[in-house]
Amino acid sequence: MIEIEVKARADHKQAKQLLCGMGAEFLGVQHHCDTYFNAPHRDFADTDEALRIRSVEGRSVMAYKGKKLDTVSKTREEFETPVDGASARSILFSLGFYESGMVKKKREIFRLEDLTICLDNVRSIGEFIEVEITAESDVELHTKRIFAFLEKFGIREEDSLRTSYLEMVLGKSSAD
Repeated sequence: MIEIEVKARADHKQAKQLLCGMGAEFLGVQHHCDTYFNAPHRDFADTDEALRIRSVEGRSVMAYKGKKLDTVSKTREEFETPVDGASARSILFSLGFYESGMVKKKREIFRLEDLTICLDNVRSIGEFIEVEITAESDVELHTKRIFAFLEKFGIREEDSLRTSYLEMVLGKSSAD
């Protein structure tokens, strides 16, 4: 499955008003603690991959994200599986993987048709909107559709961010 995702900075108060006006369904709030890992045999920062364990309300999911598939969005192949967070961590450490960083955020989730819209407040770096859809094909078509949706928020294609939250957090912490 391919996750087609576009992210940009956004004012959450304005975004919520627009989403409500569009009839988006509010699905809830989650608090994420994402721990990212790097491999002993290659640097995921160099290969544009990600491996993380996300903890949400006592549950953990391990996700691997492949390289980005285009130059305008964060579209990539993604695999996820529920795990016991502590055991998965121990397995990764035993295999030589190491922690590369942590991202903590509050996520408000909305659904409009087949789009998932997340308003993320990421500790130390601010407010963002992520719009995503999962598909097996037609990546370009879905990407254009997401950008057309974001235009309603005053967000243009050139405003989108391909930088991950982890990269932003690490850049912020190294600048402090």
